[in-house]
Amino acid sequence: MSLLLINASVITCDENGTVIKDGAVGIKDGIIDYAGPVQGVLAENYERVINIKGKAIMPGFVNAHNHAAMTMFRNYADDLKLMDWLFNKIFPLEDKLTEEDAYWASSLAMLEMIKGGTTAFCDMYMFMDKTAEAVAQCGMRAALGRGLQGESVEGPDHRVSEALALYKNFHNSCNGRIRVNLAAHSVYTCSFPYLEKVARLAREIKADIHIHLSETTDEVKNCIEKYGVSPVKLADKAGLLSERTIAAHCVVVDEEDMELLKEKKVNVVHNPGSNMKLASGIAPIKAMADLGINIALGTDGASSNNNLDMLEEMRAATYLQKVITKDPTALPVDQVLRMATVNGARALGFDNVGEIKKGVAADLIVINTDKPWYYPKYNEKSAIVYSGNFSDVEFVIIDGNIVMEKGQILTMDEERILYEVQKRAY
Repeated sequence: MSLLLINASVITCDENGTVIKDGAVGIKDGIIDYAGPVQGVLAENYERVINIKGKAIMPGFVNAHNHAAMTMFRNYADDLKLMDWLFNKIFPLEDKLTEEDAYWASSLAMLEMIKGGTTAFCDMYMFMDKTAEAVAQCGMRAALGRGLQGESVEGPDHRVSEALALYKNFHNSCNGRIRVNLAAHSVYTCSFPYLEKVARLAREIKADIHIHLSETTDEVKNCIEKYGVSPVKLADKAGLLSERTIAAHCVVVDEEDMELLKEKKVNVVHNPGSNMKLASGIAPIKAMADLGINIALGTDGASSNNNLDMLEEMRAATYLQKVITKDPTALPVDQVLRMATVNGARALGFDNVGEIKKGVAADLIVINTDKPWYYPKYNEKSAIVYSGNFSDVEFVIIDGNIVMEKGQILTMDEERILYEVQKRAY
């Protein structure tokens, strides 16, 4: 169905930060075929016209680092250090997780993300075939990777087998909405030969790579003690770093690390909420962005955040950079909006997503800015980043299809999902 949205402020998230007042966006065959003043388009050329006066249209958010099924562990283990949280609480609980648990927990994450305006996400976890099934049903875009970890490179490895099957069965499926990567968990859960193995497999099948990298001071300290180099340098030595690498966190990086990330054109994903909650530190995002590194934005999993709210992440990201640099101009609104949209899409390999312009895939959201906290409307972009709420999102359109209309999700059974997750909670 062709669709025309009219009488809105169109926040394009292009390089110039263009906003089209009294604008319109036309969609045909899943692609934006018009973005401009409402006077310049003929409504009769579209099957459905929606008047969204008093609201804003912008690209959907891209959550570039997540563990969707970890919604099952939301509020379970809080106020702990990362390694204590991970090894003593989360890993033991994950051993009890079933594939059906993962399906419903992933569905819960997608329900939450869509309600908050997220149209695409990057995920690393187990039972990823079930997550892929949920993605196919709900209509989102996703870059999925079965988490890989281990010491030995000899003998059978069920994780690698699952990762390769996931790639074979789902990569570029659902009209290209699903991409599959190889997800080496980290340098502290994988031996160096195992990291090399993942890099070799990724080259062989031409897959992207997703990895947690330099998340904490302890990770860096232990890596240097064991290998004599930082996690970034170790990952590079293993062959993991390239323009098709998604590196989550990069909190504890020095100038040499950042130069290496720049040289290899690595995509860095900032996760401010999770990093604050786990006291991992503040990533030097401004410094990396100033080098030209592509910086995306993510929430991390709901067990370490504890929500999947990209509006909240944008706000935290810009506030943290202003604090750490003591510069109130650091990470301004236009920059953080691109981190949450087009930068994330590019990191995930969705090259035709993330902006509003003719010829780009129609992944859009409508935000109701006719609320008290948006007034007076001096700058709607600033109002969205600094004042916007999760619940202000009214429409979500992905690949030209309306997935949520006036707050009602059309592709998922919300009541069933909430019931199934609570029933299965440990």
